[in-house]
Amino acid sequence: MSVDLQVAARKVVSTNPATGEMLRELDCARETEVQAAGLRARQAQTAWMELGVRERVEVLRRFQRELLGKKDKVAAAITRESGKPLAEALTTEVLVVLDAARFLIANAYRILRDEAVPHGNLAAKLKSGRMLREPYGVIGIISPWNYPFSIPATETLAALVAGNAVVLKPSEFTSLVALELGSLLHAAGVPPNIFQVLIGDGATGVALIESQIDKLIFTGSVPTGKRIAAAAAARLLPIVLELGGKDPMLVLDDADLDVATSAAVWGAFMNAGQTCLSVERCYVHRSRYEAFLSACVEKTKRLLVGNGLDTDTDVGPMIHEKQLRIVESQIADATAQGARILTGGCRLPHLGTNFYAPTVIADATHEMRVMREETFGPVLPIMAFDADDEAARLANDSEYGLSASVWTRDQARGEGLARRIQAGTVMVNDVVSCFGISEAPHGGVKNSGVGRTHGRFGLDEMVRLKYLDADRMPGMKKVWWYRYGGGFARQMEGFIDFQFAESLRKRLCGALRAAGVVRSRKL
Repeated sequence: MSVDLQVAARKVVSTNPATGEMLRELDCARETEVQAAGLRARQAQTAWMELGVRERVEVLRRFQRELLGKKDKVAAAITRESGKPLAEALTTEVLVVLDAARFLIANAYRILRDEAVPHGNLAAKLKSGRMLREPYGVIGIISPWNYPFSIPATETLAALVAGNAVVLKPSEFTSLVALELGSLLHAAGVPPNIFQVLIGDGATGVALIESQIDKLIFTGSVPTGKRIAAAAAARLLPIVLELGGKDPMLVLDDADLDVATSAAVWGAFMNAGQTCLSVERCYVHRSRYEAFLSACVEKTKRLLVGNGLDTDTDVGPMIHEKQLRIVESQIADATAQGARILTGGCRLPHLGTNFYAPTVIADATHEMRVMREETFGPVLPIMAFDADDEAARLANDSEYGLSASVWTRDQARGEGLARRIQAGTVMVNDVVSCFGISEAPHGGVKNSGVGRTHGRFGLDEMVRLKYLDADRMPGMKKVWWYRYGGGFARQMEGFIDFQFAESLRKRLCGALRAAGVVRSRKL
């Protein structure tokens, strides 16, 4: 994946997708600049690590206060560059990051401190063991445009509190939001070389992978993720990949239709459907199918589409026309195969180039691309099923496995079905919100990626595990050291029988208790 970035200066342009207004033009980082950033991060990281967890937690506390005080400014910046409504910028971005900081402030020390490792092997009873969690060093992050603040920020906070330096390469479509994140972190006391933002395009990301980073966290498409995995494998670079989803929603025959249809409409259309956790496939029990369709259409028609800076807006623009054309091609394929468009299905040019009407599709099948390929647009395709077994089979008939939801009044039934679905997260009677639960791990199975972010498992991704072993009797030679001699094997056979042969242990324990040597019933 070698790329020469020295030929000519390259630019990226930040644009408001609602208006087409150019917000700013920025230079892409050259390969030499990427390498220099990695070197600066490595040189600065040791001092950051030596601050200790408690001091780094205090930096996160100051960051949380900074963000809280500037939440309106940050939300407006997110909306201008990504197009999403202000309400979503506040709830799915700012609120998520504030809560991620809350979780780390409250739990990082407990999770990262040394952990005693009890020994069950009798031969190891004379040893003390501890598990140490040490930072990787430099974490590289390549983040997407759809959640330009919450995705890189939650990953960055976990990396920083664990003692790592971070080099962030944001999407070229949302560079300004990444710079805003940097300003907040630096104002909170994160040294400039401990958090750096590299503006650039795909070639800049390639250079980051080839730089002096110790681990990479990538959020993006499956094809790009596979190329990154191949490049990382060549140097055994550890990676975390979140590669999107095709999340199913299963509406059972006893579901509350009013609640479920509201969830389906919001889950499919929030952020104009440009969410990895969006409801991208909806399966409804045949007995409720027509009523479900009718309610979804009615609720969709009430949505206000427009500029996200208008507080009345429910659905904003898509990020760019290329993404809009993907949506159009999937809908054209579906209608050609017999799907019905109940509402939407068209551009809204009077609003701007990137606006597409929220679309409800009936009679979808798995032969249609809209049910198999990630759409990333405001589309809700709906299909009927007849039994729970069929619903589970349909949910699992996908190369993705990020999240899913089950809708029923019977919680035990819902949880039982959830256990059968192949996904990183399955929600019963809710959609999307799992991303905002800081304690919950986020990640998927199959082509949705590897590794986890968020919660204690996301924090564990930011550290190397080291086992520390100390002998309690350092002056005593071990009986299994050389030379073995003729009787050593027989002694080891007896020791193995003593530890693992239940009948021998019982007889020996009984004899020792009878002799008054031991009183415990356990040895």
